[in-house]
Amino acid sequence: MEPILVSAEGAGSQTVEEIMQELSASEQGLTSEEAGGRLQIYGFNEIAEKKVNPLLKFLSYFWGPIPWMIEVAAILSALIHHWEDFIIIFVLLLLNAVVGFWQEHKAGNAIELLKRRLALQARVKRDGRWQEAPARGLVPGDLVRVRLGDIVPADLKLISGDYLLADESALTGESLPVEKHPGELAFAGANISQGEMDALVVATGMRTFFGKTAKLVEEAKTQSHFQKAILKIGNYLIVMALLLVGIIFLAALFRHESVVTTLQFALVLTVAAIPVALPPVLSVTMAVGATALAQKEAIVSKLVAIEEMASMDVLCSDKTGTITQNRLSVAEVEPLAGFSAEDVLLAGILASREEDKDPIDSAIIAKGKPIAAMMTKVEGCKVAAFRPFDPVAKRTEATLEDDQGHGFQVSKGAPQVILELIGEKEKLSAQVEKTVNAFAAKGYRALGVARADAGRPWQFLGLIPLYDPPREDSAATIQTAQGMGVTVKMVTGDHAAIAKEIARQVHLGDDIQPVEAFLDKPDREAQRVVDDADGFAQVFPEHKFHIVELLQARGHIVGMTGDGVNDAPALKKADAGIAVEGATDAAKSAAHIVLTRPGLSVIIDAIKESRKIFQRMQSYAIYRIAETIRVLFFIALAILVFNFYPVTAIMIVLLALLNDAPIMAIAYDNVRYGLTPERWNMRVVLGMATVLGLTGVFSSFLIYYIGGHQLRLSGEVLQSFIFLKLAVAGHLTIFLARTRGPFWSIRPGAPLLWSAVITKILATLVAVYGWYVAPIGWQLALLVWGYSLVAFFIADLIKVYGYRLLDHGGLRFSRP
Repeated sequence: MEPILVSAEGAGSQTVEEIMQELSASEQGLTSEEAGGRLQIYGFNEIAEKKVNPLLKFLSYFWGPIPWMIEVAAILSALIHHWEDFIIIFVLLLLNAVVGFWQEHKAGNAIELLKRRLALQARVKRDGRWQEAPARGLVPGDLVRVRLGDIVPADLKLISGDYLLADESALTGESLPVEKHPGELAFAGANISQGEMDALVVATGMRTFFGKTAKLVEEAKTQSHFQKAILKIGNYLIVMALLLVGIIFLAALFRHESVVTTLQFALVLTVAAIPVALPPVLSVTMAVGATALAQKEAIVSKLVAIEEMASMDVLCSDKTGTITQNRLSVAEVEPLAGFSAEDVLLAGILASREEDKDPIDSAIIAKGKPIAAMMTKVEGCKVAAFRPFDPVAKRTEATLEDDQGHGFQVSKGAPQVILELIGEKEKLSAQVEKTVNAFAAKGYRALGVARADAGRPWQFLGLIPLYDPPREDSAATIQTAQGMGVTVKMVTGDHAAIAKEIARQVHLGDDIQPVEAFLDKPDREAQRVVDDADGFAQVFPEHKFHIVELLQARGHIVGMTGDGVNDAPALKKADAGIAVEGATDAAKSAAHIVLTRPGLSVIIDAIKESRKIFQRMQSYAIYRIAETIRVLFFIALAILVFNFYPVTAIMIVLLALLNDAPIMAIAYDNVRYGLTPERWNMRVVLGMATVLGLTGVFSSFLIYYIGGHQLRLSGEVLQSFIFLKLAVAGHLTIFLARTRGPFWSIRPGAPLLWSAVITKILATLVAVYGWYVAPIGWQLALLVWGYSLVAFFIADLIKVYGYRLLDHGGLRFSRP
């Protein structure tokens, strides 16, 4: 069977019947066998990503400023016949390429797995029944249902339903939503902001309108403030290295030393000083963090959110499903005069649709199911039309016909909206308001129910109270968040009395403000109100955007949770947009982090993990700056002041090789998360790195004096002696940089510890047995080890005292 191609232009002019006949489709949908067969023909419903050839990707690691420097150093080594240098420099070049390629490949795989968990789901009719299925499995001829909050999964021909309001701005650039009716087309990628319709799939994957025009942009390439700060540090190190190396080169020329040899040494020294491992460290740390968050049911869809979560100090949280259980139950129905509780419940069930799996609909239907007589009446009614809930109308409506052929309508929704349907609402408004307030005082949410028989006006039947209790862990989680410096503010569309009752139960505070408290107020006053409030009630989705905007204007890093299509602007605006469990596809696509488990505790886990990632990267920054200062300043000063090269080019390359493994292992280190929101404090970072670096310079000159003047070692042995000291002390600097307290205050991660131990043993064996360097023997090696350990303990004391002077805020950390 050849694929039947239905173009968007052709489908627009054809009738539904013509396309159904062309695609051999029916109103019963396809069978699983038919769908499977068509999947083999049409392929998966996804946009094909351009895959880079792995070999070309690997070769790209040999192209760029840093690889060029290493390559020139290797060529110069070959020209002057320093074949040992050439081999080791070549190994360094190859190692950087392999490590970079492998880590990026691993990070890419981790991100790809996370993206799969965010894959769109579709409601499709297969084997004669509606079911949830991955959108990538849709084929032309499938019958699907799209509704409020969905992203259109393929190009569709709309069949039945009142209308859709589709946001096609991502496809057409048109900012206003477009109204769609039966017989029209809906394009893949559009957001449904209102309505519900059944539709026929006419094109999938690359054959859709979106597939023909889309240019994929990989989110993993987006730079955050976090990444920019790290890269600025990298640039700072490069500039410092080039300046010092330039001075060394000029001094060598002035002393009439070999230009080629000096150039080779200068290049190798530059390579050692430049943070070659920076991109892999960033990639693997972010990927490890994203994977750790995924294990805690928080999927990072935009990696930049990891930094924002670490810095977040205000969390605006939905009430329903986040603070509460989102397990609605119906309390005792309150009928109005002349009607029974059964009348109210029956109308409520008829104004619901079970297959949509709406939580409110499900709770009302579940309440009526045990009553056999009522369910018999429900089954005796035929639905002629159904209008689903949308945030603007705030009600559902069904047109039905009973078993005797009498037509009628039922509706359920917000009590004030249902009142608007009633002709003499003034008589009922006081009673309805009183009942709603009484429910709200108990934490109940009220739904109004009305019925209109054919040709007669609407009648308000009564109120259905719904109760969604707080989650058992909400109070403790909010307390934990507050202890971590994060202010939690409840945001809900419910009545203020309900919000206050729930807030009281979870110990959130009782300053719950209605939106009128900050709308249409001067910016300064509005900012003060939202900053001081514990929460906001009767909030529409568009108000969430304004709340985020006002809090950001006060200098806060804001997290916002949401689940609906209309939450998307606020989720995008927030520094950390969080789509809660059960969120619509539109909300997921706008959010930075998607939760797959309900409750606030997942968000707290995400904050903790983000802060740990921040600590690891800060440790890396301090270590890298300190190490560059320690090695570069020592070598430069030794050459300029004493006219002595303390290490050879090959030793510098060996130091770079031996340092790469522990640096990469920082991504797996044990750290404690901060109990306050994280910020880049460059005064502390640069200050501590400078203190540690200069301490290392001093200790290096002291051992140079001991070896040269006290032990009177020959030049080559002295170089090996100093090389071992730089190697051992360099790895020990990692353990200084990773803690603010004494080095033993946090146990290092096993990968970091063992990679440092193994590389230090290798460095010792190189110096003792003279592999590519002059041998020094075990006696001098043990002296270096003893000296380095004493210097390490002294540097650790200086570091602890240095933090007390530099960090006046006294950063607090979680307990182990």
